[in-house]
Amino acid sequence: MISQLLGVPPGPVSLSDLDPSGTPGFDGGKSEGKQALADLAEPLSDLQERLFAAGRAGDDERRVLLVLQGMDTSGKGGVMRHAVGLFDPQGVRIKAFKAPTEEERAHDFLWRIERELPEAGTIGIFDRSHYEDVLIGRVRGLADEDEIERRYAAINDFEQRVVDGGTTVVKCMLHISAGEQQARLLERLDNPEKHWKYNPGDVDERALWHDYQRAYEIALERCNTEAAPWHVVPADRKWYRNWAVATLLHETLAGFDLGWPAADFDVETERKRLLALEV
Repeated sequence: MISQLLGVPPGPVSLSDLDPSGTPGFDGGKSEGKQALADLAEPLSDLQERLFAAGRAGDDERRVLLVLQGMDTSGKGGVMRHAVGLFDPQGVRIKAFKAPTEEERAHDFLWRIERELPEAGTIGIFDRSHYEDVLIGRVRGLADEDEIERRYAAINDFEQRVVDGGTTVVKCMLHISAGEQQARLLERLDNPEKHWKYNPGDVDERALWHDYQRAYEIALERCNTEAAPWHVVPADRKWYRNWAVATLLHETLAGFDLGWPAADFDVETERKRLLALEV
């Protein structure tokens, strides 16, 4: 299973030991990978509809939360378009977290996160998340060491509570290499059609590459729990990244063994009423 291949084992994490251009669980190349992703569209759609129907019927509290984290250009937007894009939009709720507002800063860091959790029967997507508060918070010194330590424990408690409430949390760190990030940033500069995607601040963040890598390693180690395990998805190959995340979602939904909600009305009676009605 892809979840086992990409899952982070317990203990210390070294991202330098994980190949960002690898393709665990897939033996083919780019064209085969794109086709494999396309082949997931129908089964994903079927499973999502079953989940949505169960939630609407009120007989199932299950839901899914996909947490996407990664350095700039690692492909969170690409995953949205190509993997999450396979779902019916009505059953998906996407939230891209930016820098907290003044109102959000007045509350605990998890306050704004909890407000965006998915409803029963839906799939929630966090483009960045509560992990920013122990990543950029650590690297940029936005909180002191004691507060950062408190946040790791708070995240674990929060995620356990969310899981206990019926949410399956799928956490993916999109693992890109420094060389590939540079190439993608240069591509944005070289193509006027992509200038809108370029942010000069990305270079400032890139200067802190090693600090961010260490911050990710600590977060992956400290918040890799049985309830909400981490997955490191190699992201240098866009086609593999998209297939891997879609496959993780498919494994998650297939594991629910979802049926269809039973009718809360008499089917034969309704059939007779419908056939007898002339309009």
